[in-house]
Amino acid sequence: MFTQHTTVSDSKGWGSSKERGWAVYPLAARVPVASGLQSGCGALCYGHPMASIRLLCAYYVLLAAIAGPNGVRTDYLENPKFSEPITNMTVPVGREAILACVVEDLSTYKVAWLRVDTQTILTIHSHVITKNHRIGVTHSEHRTWYLHIREVRESDRGWYMCQINTDPMKSQVGYLDVVVPPDILDYPTSTDMVVREGSNVTLRCAATGSPEPSITWRREGGETIPLGNGQEVTTVEGPVFNITRVNRLHMGPYLCIASNGVPPSVSKRIMLIVHFPPMIWIQNQLVGAYEGQQMTLECHSEAYPRSINYWTREKGEIVPQSGKYEPVLLDNAYKVHMKLTIKAVTPADFGSYKCVSKNSLGDTDGSIKLYPIPKPSLSHKSAGDKSNRKGKLRKHPYSNDIDDVGGDLDVTKQRDAKLRDQQSDSLSLEDDEYYNSSATIASRATAFLTIALACALTMAASCI
Repeated sequence: MFTQHTTVSDSKGWGSSKERGWAVYPLAARVPVASGLQSGCGALCYGHPMASIRLLCAYYVLLAAIAGPNGVRTDYLENPKFSEPITNMTVPVGREAILACVVEDLSTYKVAWLRVDTQTILTIHSHVITKNHRIGVTHSEHRTWYLHIREVRESDRGWYMCQINTDPMKSQVGYLDVVVPPDILDYPTSTDMVVREGSNVTLRCAATGSPEPSITWRREGGETIPLGNGQEVTTVEGPVFNITRVNRLHMGPYLCIASNGVPPSVSKRIMLIVHFPPMIWIQNQLVGAYEGQQMTLECHSEAYPRSINYWTREKGEIVPQSGKYEPVLLDNAYKVHMKLTIKAVTPADFGSYKCVSKNSLGDTDGSIKLYPIPKPSLSHKSAGDKSNRKGKLRKHPYSNDIDDVGGDLDVTKQRDAKLRDQQSDSLSLEDDEYYNSSATIASRATAFLTIALACALTMAASCI
């Protein structure tokens, strides 16, 4: 009889303890099979909805194929065997899978391929039994039997049995694994987002594939991702990416990358836009300039949506974009670098300037004051200064300060000139005091000589 081995009860009349596969016993082999039975059951096999009827018909077709001229089998005393196990296969979806079953000493026995989980006979010997057009069977010298599954689908994943119709039947199984490259699902996956600064953001990425894909987040340009704890990372793992208290540093395109080892990996670009009102900062709020100098005032602004930026004077009048004024805006994403160049400063240009930034969320401004400074003059050495000292250091006798006598800076030259003037004044004062003291000494000496001479004459007269 023809049996199907399984431990699952069959409500279609096959019983609750049956062997999976098919087997032909000697008693059944002695039953004559007419060619009319074979051809008559052919239509029933392919058209009947009940699996048990199809298997029964396949059994009669098999008997017709393997019976001798008188309808009696004579080869059941042979002993075919499998020479090696079936190699498990892993095939990407859409490719062709080929399972090989190697049999020794097959003689006149037949080899069949079955799908284990669906209890379906696929092929018997060189005949395809199933109506699945993607199934095929080939062999190499009746020793190696190949089951071909073209355009593999995920539904083809499972166990396949190679069976020899001995008594009892012999079989072995192999597993076909179908791998599927990742695919990102549009509906659960986040799209471009616009959020206010300070809110919490959740980005989601859903993907299918076999094995199950892993999800990695990274910024499109490779920049680091700031986290809430002050750390920065280059990638974030997992299908859900949470950002707490999002700020402008998080703004930009992100990539959700799905991969499972089956090429190709796929990604989706998600743009995160953060809205915030304008803010301005100024590096130098006090700027000095002399008349005729070209001067550039600078101011930095951040805002999104992009802001309207311009310059005004003290009374609120907008600085024109022509003539002596040349405003320049350097725009980079949400950052704006504002520059105002005054080609030649005049007295009317001194005063306050404001850089103004406005968008739909607010406005702000920053102030810069331009004040006059003396025009620098060229310093020249005096004609009487013939000193050859250059680059030497001189220490004052009553100070710890060190003067650079031969420096090139204007400040040093001016300081040296002042020092030289002070030294000249000091020398003149010393000379006056010297001359005044000399005259006093001379007058005193003359008086002394006069007294001495008078005394001498008096003594001489008394002596005479």
